[in-house]
Amino acid sequence: MKMEIAIIAHDGKKADMVQFLNKNKHILDRDTINIIATGTTGGKAESVGIKVKKMLSGPQGGDAQIAARVAEGKTKMVLFFKDPLSSHPHESDVNMLIRVCDVHNVPLATNEATAQLLLNAIAQQS
Repeated sequence: MKMEIAIIAHDGKKADMVQFLNKNKHILDRDTINIIATGTTGGKAESVGIKVKKMLSGPQGGDAQIAARVAEGKTKMVLFFKDPLSSHPHESDVNMLIRVCDVHNVPLATNEATAQLLLNAIAQQS
């Protein structure tokens, strides 16, 4: 059974996400993992050679699409590199995604250190 992982990064964290994806490509490229992403972040993931299903961009509803997949039980983990130093016009969508992850007990990493711990746990399972 495949595990669906969502990746999202605010604009100020997209470069960090690309580095993180490159560093963890050996984990994320497995046949047992499907990656979904908001539109722009998904494009960045594709640029490093990771196969990804792209949703809408975050401000256009991509965060909400991913939240819906979490609520439906499809997405089992969310890696969301938030930029705490910038304001975001779609902050309510971000908060809704965080809330949905909490309601459905889905692991959510909002920074690289936590995301690395989650991926290390996946790597140890196989």
